[in-house]
Amino acid sequence: MDHYDSQQTNDYMQPEEDWDRDLLLDPAWEKQQRKTFTAWCNSHLRKAGTQIENIEEDFRDGLKLMLLLEVISGERLAKPERGKMRVHKISNVNKALDFIASKGVKLVSIGAEEIVDGNVKMTLGMIWTIILRFAIQDISVEETSAKEGLLLWCQRKTAPYKNVNIQNFHISWKDGLGFCALIHRHRPELIDYGKLRKDDPLTNLNTAFDVAEKYLDIPKMLDAEDIVGTARPDEKAIMTYVSSFYHAFSGAQKAETAANRICKVLAVNQENEQLMEDYEKLASDLLEWIRRTIPWLENRAPENTMQAMQQKLEDFRDYRRLHKPPKVQEKCQLEINFNTLQTKLRLSNRPAFMPSEGRMVSDINNAWGCLEQAEKGYEEWLLNEIRRLERLDHLAEKFRQKASIHEAWTDGKEAMLRQKDYETATLSEIKALLKKHEAFESDLAAHQDRVEQIAAIAQELNELDYYDSPSVNARCQKICDQWDNLGALTQKRREALERTEKLLETIDQLYLEYAKRAAPFNNWMEGAMEDLQDTFIVHTIEEIQGLTTAHEQFKATLPDADKERLAILGIHNEVSKIVQTYHVNMAGTNPYTTITPQEINGKWDHVRQLVPRRDQALTEEHARQQHNERLRKQFAAQANVIGPWIQTKMEEIGRISIEMHGTLEDQLSHLRQYEKSIVNYKPKIDQLEGDHQLIQEALIFDNKHTNYTMEHIRVGWEQLLTTIARTINEVENQILTRDAKGISQEQMNEFRASFNHFDRDHSGTLGPEEFKACLISLGYDIGNDPQGEAEFARIMSIVDPNRLGVVTFQAFIDFMSRETADTDTADQVMASFKILAGDKNYITVDELRRELPPDQAEYCIARMAPYTGPDAVPGALDYMSFSTALYGESDL
Repeated sequence: MDHYDSQQTNDYMQPEEDWDRDLLLDPAWEKQQRKTFTAWCNSHLRKAGTQIENIEEDFRDGLKLMLLLEVISGERLAKPERGKMRVHKISNVNKALDFIASKGVKLVSIGAEEIVDGNVKMTLGMIWTIILRFAIQDISVEETSAKEGLLLWCQRKTAPYKNVNIQNFHISWKDGLGFCALIHRHRPELIDYGKLRKDDPLTNLNTAFDVAEKYLDIPKMLDAEDIVGTARPDEKAIMTYVSSFYHAFSGAQKAETAANRICKVLAVNQENEQLMEDYEKLASDLLEWIRRTIPWLENRAPENTMQAMQQKLEDFRDYRRLHKPPKVQEKCQLEINFNTLQTKLRLSNRPAFMPSEGRMVSDINNAWGCLEQAEKGYEEWLLNEIRRLERLDHLAEKFRQKASIHEAWTDGKEAMLRQKDYETATLSEIKALLKKHEAFESDLAAHQDRVEQIAAIAQELNELDYYDSPSVNARCQKICDQWDNLGALTQKRREALERTEKLLETIDQLYLEYAKRAAPFNNWMEGAMEDLQDTFIVHTIEEIQGLTTAHEQFKATLPDADKERLAILGIHNEVSKIVQTYHVNMAGTNPYTTITPQEINGKWDHVRQLVPRRDQALTEEHARQQHNERLRKQFAAQANVIGPWIQTKMEEIGRISIEMHGTLEDQLSHLRQYEKSIVNYKPKIDQLEGDHQLIQEALIFDNKHTNYTMEHIRVGWEQLLTTIARTINEVENQILTRDAKGISQEQMNEFRASFNHFDRDHSGTLGPEEFKACLISLGYDIGNDPQGEAEFARIMSIVDPNRLGVVTFQAFIDFMSRETADTDTADQVMASFKILAGDKNYITVDELRRELPPDQAEYCIARMAPYTGPDAVPGALDYMSFSTALYGESDL
């Protein structure tokens, strides 16, 4: 800025308003400023009975300049010099400039000599500084001031008018509709706005200027032709002229501000009442759902079939998956709404909200706890009942299998024991029958355990109250009776064979020898084939190595087994040689066994074929386990880094939330940087998820290289995201409370230091005794006498309305800000009531409906009692009714 700079402590003049001497090189702008500033000066000088004709000439001696400052400020300046010499003029101008400087305006490059010399640019700059200080600086609209306040005022006033869009103080006013809208908004009878046309700016501008001069006592400071003929009208000229409208309508502005303040309070009240209604309805619906659900969860009627119990379990899973989650969300939303409502009420200096009887947050939590307890008991009962039915089904199936096997084994045994084939048999046949009977007796003894098992299972089914116990008992009794009969028949046949044996002397011992050696060898081969063909499931390299070692040991026994095979075949060959040599009449095959040499050779060949197949399967499985081990190590390498990283971040966030490094904004910025670094870490989590998917696809169920599972990592990651989001929200709420209550950073640091000092366990909350000690450390006089206890109980009802027994830092700073901040909302609103009422002690219903929006006016009227004073007016509302309706009798 070349010529001057005016800067106020309250920053009423923004940088874009700085005087730019280069702009005065534009003759059109200089002309507009000359006319506007001259008219503005004359509008004040005429109050002193004088005026100026030439702005740069008439202020040169400083006399009219000092007079102008006295008129607009209402103060007396130093006595002017009446001499005509240059030194007298400079002295007068310096007195004027000193007065301007005393009002907080810093003048740069503007000297008395330049004004005395008639410098046009300096003179216009000086007048613009005076206009800014005395006509624009004190304009305040909705917490904005000076130029921004004036612009906001114009935007608010012209918002309802079509074709008007005020964004600046130059081209937004060229069509003249903005000036006409300002006049029509306050004096609609002066202009017929509906007849104005946007394409006729000259008519619009002249209409506004003429009406303002004639009816509003605002001099004509601009020429319509200059504005229309200039691509960008001079901003300072427009702003100077518009400020005259603002001051002309300032009385109406105050009334509107008062109405807006009342509207704001009424809107807050309406919103709070809606939140209360929403809380009551949501709480009622949630409690009703809990009341209906608990009896269903407490029903313990058992079912007889697994299918019926599985259906109950499926219903319970649907409840868990479909019905309960929305209610969990409703409960969470209910607590959020309640806390939000309490915060808004505290910020508005309103009493805390107390829900209806039985609908407190604690009541809902208690009911929810009963629901959770019933749910847990129901789930335990379901699982126990399913286990019982599963056990019963298993036992019943086991009973049926064993009974079927036994019945199949006993089928035909009675007929076999009753036959008398020994009567016509040869001696060798008798020997064979006797040995066969001995083998049958051994088999019969071996089946004794199965019969006992069948009886034991039947007894257990009866004890567990199996629904089909009668049929089980009948079948068990039949088996037992049959078993007793088989025992008797076996004993009878043995006696008969032993009698016949005495008559026979010779027997073929070789058959017996063959059978004795062939049977175990056959069993060994069958076992070997079963083992070689048995599928195996292993999970580690150690397990597959164990299988490989066992297989190598098995292969080492094959030479001895081959020797045994040749020996058995030699016995059979010896039998054939004896039969051929001695022409023995052999009826049928070997009576002691059904195993033939061909069968032995066939099975031996099969075993030899299975060995290399087993080798190949073990080799492939060993390679697969090596691959799985690599996957385990790959997953563990990342998990062992990510797991500690998550824990470290959780601890760092915890420290940030309780430490006092910098302002709350610094803490919030720091937390958001942490949040960004955490979010940027997500690709590593995704990479670990990919490795985990490979492990699952490979059916790997354990990992000795790490203690971290993917579920641990997921839970830790989710907790980390939740913690950082909640911590950021807490700091944002602290900033909101600080700004709303005007708390300084030093106060906030003192509050945090005191809170942290008494938060011994670093839990983020204070117990009652800790909170009391904290208050005493801050200077509160809370004694141990009944009066002190009552005062502390009152404070606790404010910071802990839910009676949870703890005080959060947010509640702490809310209380401290309430005690220290200058919250004069109620006084401002009631002052606004007095502005609307004027000299009366009441407001009429018609006035209220005219000044407030319809819904808020009716809301206010419905809650106020009519004015009942000695000079009562029908349809009027008095001061006390108004205050009681908004704040209650105890607040004002």
